[in-house]
Amino acid sequence: MEESDQDLVEHLCDRNPRFRMLYEEHFILEKELQMLSQKPFLSLEEEVEKKKVQKLKLAGKDEMELILKQSRQ
Repeated sequence: MEESDQDLVEHLCDRNPRFRMLYEEHFILEKELQMLSQKPFLSLEEEVEKKKVQKLKLAGKDEMELILKQSRQ
């Protein structure tokens, strides 16, 4: 991420509650995925949970990218 992008992210975290929530959620979901990935075997429920977390993380990232794009204009 370029320095100007990082500055924009920090600015949005300070000024845009939705962006801040998405940003914080992204890191929570990333930690959850890391925990699941460290397990040598996932139960069926854990596999379903992993897919759900991946989809939520991707949807949040897409929304953050949209907010960033709109803020650059």
